[in-house]
Amino acid sequence: MKFKYKLRGLWEEIKLKARVVAAAVSAPWIGDVTPVGRLYVTKVSASGSREELGLVSTKVVTDAGVNYLVDVLQGLQTASVFSFHGSGTGTTAEAVGQTTLVTEIGSRTNGTKIEGASANIYRTVGTISYGGTFAVTEHGIFSASTSGTLLDRSVFAAINVINGDSIEFTYDLTLPSGS
Repeated sequence: MKFKYKLRGLWEEIKLKARVVAAAVSAPWIGDVTPVGRLYVTKVSASGSREELGLVSTKVVTDAGVNYLVDVLQGLQTASVFSFHGSGTGTTAEAVGQTTLVTEIGSRTNGTKIEGASANIYRTVGTISYGGTFAVTEHGIFSASTSGTLLDRSVFAAINVINGDSIEFTYDLTLPSGS
């Protein structure tokens, strides 16, 4: 992996740590434990060569995603696994109130669901193929192949693709336990 991608991944982790520390400082007063999403990317060219871009985004999950999970736990909603990967060209900053991608392109793909590096990390890996030329700048994890609930939306520096290219997205959702 290129040094600039490692440096970007390190910067994303530093920003995440700052958000986690801020949440931990406020936790005694508001009782909050913040789930965290991490998005890793590998670009695959039409010829099959792979370019690992590493960690491209660390953000929190959406209000709609959290509400959906709570409804499932209460038995008010049928459980549907968040494993559908969507991508787009929107550049609006992430916000917890978002429910869709800004400019979704192509079809969503159902990712492979696996446990992450530890028992409290949910991971899904999905590859989206592109049938045209795009500057892909956003990714979302959804509960369905069309519409559905948006769990997390990530925005990142443009990844340019052409017809036949694909992007492998690895999304990790860390659910920390409190004390």
